Amino acid sequence: STGPRRSSSPAKGGAAAKASKTAAAAKTGLRSKKPRTVRKSTSCSDAGKKAAPAKGGAAAKASKTAAAAKTGLRSKKPRTVRKSTSFNRPKTLKLTRKPAYPRLSAPKVNKMDQFQIIKYPLTTESAMKKIEDNNTLVFIVDVRSNKRQISQAVKKMYDIVCARVNTLVRPDGVKKAYVRLTQDFDALDVANKIGII
Repeated sequence: STGPRRSSSPAKGGAAAKASKTAAAAKTGLRSKKPRTVRKSTSCSDAGKKAAPAKGGAAAKASKTAAAAKTGLRSKKPRTVRKSTSFNRPKTLKLTRKPAYPRLSAPKVNKMDQFQIIKYPLTTESAMKKIEDNNTLVFIVDVRSNKRQISQAVKKMYDIVCARVNTLVRPDGVKKAYVRLTQDFDALDVANKIGII
């Protein structure tokens, strides 16, 4: 064949380079670490900026250490001396209520009106004697009512003014009221108007 022959010199050169590389690896060790390149900033302004906080931090640390040395690491807080046995909670701000809607749909009705207080007048013999002799009307009233409520109820219902009201609760649990009228009003006339007599 008259074709061009390949030169064997590159193969020889490659084998020699490989052998020298293996020898160098045997000397230094197979897993030798490469030295890391550390990049440093060369600008003067950056160096000044980084150095400034370090100085301030050192000064703050030194002052903190000096304060700790003076007071001590475990310094005790001053205890409050309590001279009374009772403890009252501190008064805090109390705002007035502003409800968004009324809690009751309708206002509460007063159940103890004059019709509830005075039930009926008594027409017994002793009651009639009181009307004639003492100018006094006798009524059976609600047990929960008091003397002031009874006098107001009588004034509203019969347009008379009471001089005095005496009450008692009978053994059967009913309350009886002796309403004495003023001298301006006559009990007999009021009894006639009511329809007792």
